[in-house]
Amino acid sequence: MSEILCVTNRALCRDNFLARIEAIAACSPAGVILREKDLTKQEYCALAKDVMEICDHYKVLCILHNDVETAVQLKAKALHVPLPVLRKMAVMEKNAGKDELQNYRQVFPILGASCHSVEEAIEAQRLGCTYIAAGHIFATDCKKGVPPRGLSFLQEVCSSVQIPVYAIGGINSENIAQAAAAGAKGGCVMSGLMTCENPAQYMERYFSACKEK
Repeated sequence: MSEILCVTNRALCRDNFLARIEAIAACSPAGVILREKDLTKQEYCALAKDVMEICDHYKVLCILHNDVETAVQLKAKALHVPLPVLRKMAVMEKNAGKDELQNYRQVFPILGASCHSVEEAIEAQRLGCTYIAAGHIFATDCKKGVPPRGLSFLQEVCSSVQIPVYAIGGINSENIAQAAAAGAKGGCVMSGLMTCENPAQYMERYFSACKEK
């Protein structure tokens, strides 16, 4: 298993999205985070079924994003959420009724959250996350005009928690070794994997960089 989490964005994909997912899954990334925020709940659920099936075929972890209800409905074992959603999940568990989400740590044995400060990382760990994505670390078009938090921030986050930290934001094969040196388990990659001509070659550059860290 590699140290790369693929974050999807089908709006960037120039070819068939599911074919792209299959090409990525064939490379055995650490996981695929299905992050498609513009879809309705019904649309996301339908897409998630297809992506989960592809990932299962290649024995790659499929991590659903944000939609807790769909993740429960599809019996997903992995979920990635923004920190405010994680907080709501914790409140729901505390006040759980018969039909509400109970013991979300057991429902989702793999649970991640996006964090943008050391305090958020510590909170995410306390609330049961098994990993976090910390960023944004490097300059990226996704956060155009917003200064990156940098490697010192990443290092501080990694030293403040005991769970794996994945760097996010501007991660590429040339800087992932720097993220690893700062303590990160690996990196989250979106734009490059959605737009590259050859996902296998693109991923191989990451694999080589990870081996050399």
